[in-house]
Amino acid sequence: MTPNLLDVVELRKHFNVGRRSQLHAVDDVSFSIAPGESVGLVGESGCGKSTLVRLITRMLDPSAGDIIFGGRNIGFIPARTFAGTQFRPKIQMVFQDPTDSLNPRFTAFDTIAEPLRLLSGVRDAAELRMRVSAAARQTGLPEELLMRFPHQLSGGQKARVGIARAIALRPQLLVLDEPTAALDVSVQATILKLLAELKSTLGMSYLFVSHDLNVVRMLCDRVIVMYLGKVVEQGPTEAMFRSARHPYTQALIRAIPSIGGRPGEREVLAGEPRSPIDPDPRVCRFFGRCPRQVDRCRHEAPLLHTVGEGHQAACHFV
Repeated sequence: MTPNLLDVVELRKHFNVGRRSQLHAVDDVSFSIAPGESVGLVGESGCGKSTLVRLITRMLDPSAGDIIFGGRNIGFIPARTFAGTQFRPKIQMVFQDPTDSLNPRFTAFDTIAEPLRLLSGVRDAAELRMRVSAAARQTGLPEELLMRFPHQLSGGQKARVGIARAIALRPQLLVLDEPTAALDVSVQATILKLLAELKSTLGMSYLFVSHDLNVVRMLCDRVIVMYLGKVVEQGPTEAMFRSARHPYTQALIRAIPSIGGRPGEREVLAGEPRSPIDPDPRVCRFFGRCPRQVDRCRHEAPLLHTVGEGHQAACHFV
C-alpha cells in the first residue's frame, strides 16, 4: 500500500485558562491523508478546526501527539523554527479572506514571488519571473494583472493570487481554510472549479476546511466531522452523505439548504454546547444537545467505532 502523506495521531492542543484550568481545543484527534487525496474538515465555529489547521501547518505547537508528514514526525519541530526546514515549502495554505491575507504594499507579482525567494532560494530574476508567470497561468490570472496591487484587483482575482502564491512552491499538501467564504456565489463556483483542476493537474493533497457541506461533497474524497475538539465521525464522502451515523453529522446534513424544502424538515438541536474548559472525559461531548442521548452518555464517552469501510463514528448507537 502507498504510505500516507499525512498521519495525525492522537493530537492534542490544550490552552491554559487561568491558573489551573485548560481549554481543550483539540483532543486526541487522529486521521490520515493519502497522496492526491482531498479531505474535508467540517464542524461549527469553535469546534477546533482552525486550531487543528494551525497545528498541521506548524504555526502552533501541539500539547501532545504526532504529526507525521512524508514519514517524518514534524510535530516535534518547534513552530518558531519550522519555516527554516525542508518541510515548509511542502505544506502551504490558502487563507479565508484573500484581502486580509495579501500585503497591500505588494503587487501580485511580489506576493507570488516572496515565498519563492524565502523558501526556495530563487534569486535569479529570469527564473523568478518564469516561476511567477507559470503559477499565474495555472490559476488563470492574466499576466497583465501581476503589476497591480490588491486594491486594484477584484475578489476573484485576489483569490487567484492567494492560490498562485501557495502553489508556486509546488507543495504536496495544500490546506484551504474556507477559501471561498468571502467571495460572491458566482465567483465561488469558478474558484472551486479551479481548485479541482489544480488538484488533478499537480497531484496535490487537500485539507479543505469549510462550513459549506455542498462544497465539501463536490470537492472532497473523505469528510472529517469535529465537535468540541473531537472527531465524531469520518469516512468516504458519499457514504457520509448517504448514511451518516452520528446524530451531529445527521443534523449538519439536514441543515443544508435545498430548493423546494418544506418547513420543519431541518433538525434544530436544542440545548447549549458543553464547555471546552476541563471537560469531563466520561461524558459524551454532544451530551445535552443530542436527540438520542441516554443516561449512559453521561457516564461513558463513546469511542470511534468502525461502521463501514473507512467509516467511523463515535456514538453508542452506531
